[in-house]
Amino acid sequence: MKVSVSILSSSIKASDITKKLDMSLADYIHLDIMDGKFVENKTWTFSEVKKIISYSNLPLDVHLMVKDPLKYLEDYALLNTSYFTFHYEAVSDISKTINKIKDYGLKVGVSICPDTSIDVLFPYLKDIDQVLVMSVVPGKSGQSFIDSSLSKIRDLKAEIEKNNYKTIISVDGGINNETGVLCKESGADMLVSASYIHKDIINNVKILKEI
Repeated sequence: MKVSVSILSSSIKASDITKKLDMSLADYIHLDIMDGKFVENKTWTFSEVKKIISYSNLPLDVHLMVKDPLKYLEDYALLNTSYFTFHYEAVSDISKTINKIKDYGLKVGVSICPDTSIDVLFPYLKDIDQVLVMSVVPGKSGQSFIDSSLSKIRDLKAEIEKNNYKTIISVDGGINNETGVLCKESGADMLVSASYIHKDIINNVKILKEI
């Protein structure tokens, strides 16, 4: 199982988390970028992000919980960014946004909130690299996993396999050793975790990797 570690925490400095990640089996650093508009919270400025990630060589899995994701594209294309993921609910022209991200040579991710139907993404699956299923309401760390996310993952997996798409399914929110297993059984390819991993970074990354 691929593991993307969110460095969003109210109790540990993000830089302290990244310092440990290179000693772990983590695949990506998951960057939650919030603008205080799409969600209530705000996270780091770009200059703060550059300092935080300087402690790790891991590629970035950038998750933009913002109203205007393309505003951030040029900056994050300069970093070690692998996935650049925007919210379906945040933009009016999905295809245009996908194409802009591709122009910068980044992998395209699209995320959906818990109350958005998975079906809305089916027309775009052939053009995107990752679907990020939010299994909590976006914006805060430490929430409980929403069980209805599992049926979304199953429906999405069926559509991907039916059409032989290359899109991976990532799940973010309330992920631990138990919910991670449920996500894998439903068809997930990558798990995003924050608070569970932060309790014991090296060991808990390993546990999720071995699911």
